[in-house]
Amino acid sequence: MPVVAVRVWLPDRPGALGAVASRIGAVGGDVIGIDIIERGAGKAVDELVVELPEDGLTDLLIREVADVEGVDVEDVRELEGAPPDPSLAALGLARSLRDADAALMPKFLADGARQMLSADWAAVVPLDGSAPLAVAGPDVPADAWLGALVAGATAGTGSAELGAVSVVRLERSEAALVVAREHLPLRGREQRVLEELAGLA
Repeated sequence: MPVVAVRVWLPDRPGALGAVASRIGAVGGDVIGIDIIERGAGKAVDELVVELPEDGLTDLLIREVADVEGVDVEDVRELEGAPPDPSLAALGLARSLRDADAALMPKFLADGARQMLSADWAAVVPLDGSAPLAVAGPDVPADAWLGALVAGATAGTGSAELGAVSVVRLERSEAALVVAREHLPLRGREQRVLEELAGLA
């Protein structure tokens, strides 16, 4: 059965999520995962993983959800089956980082960050602007671009969100984790995931 991830903005009030779930049920969809991405200013950003009974229902699903008062659909993407449990994925990555040889840790970190956040690409880049220690995903920018980005982003606070790109300094090394996701900005909880990964590494 097809599985889609639907990211919605909805009023942060009792019953709003239930109304969305009811519309999903009206098209035969089954909510098999809920992730609260961000809350604030009377709004919540939630990502719902929905299993549909058959192909061709995604457009109808979007229309039904968007008809709920105060709800906006930000993004819909098809998944290759049900995603892994986020808590188990995070624990698995933490274990990999703990057990990794120091030389392999940058690769585990880049791969794990990309997978956990459905990012386009990720890289671990030295603060001195030299070649990346590890990259994950296609279309990673040139080494010089990555070096300049990291130098600028970590000059002040040590981390930055630059549109579709997020940079977080690794606390115990002279490097930074860079993650890019063009189709959807990294929001509150996702940014905190990056910061925790950086702390682990």
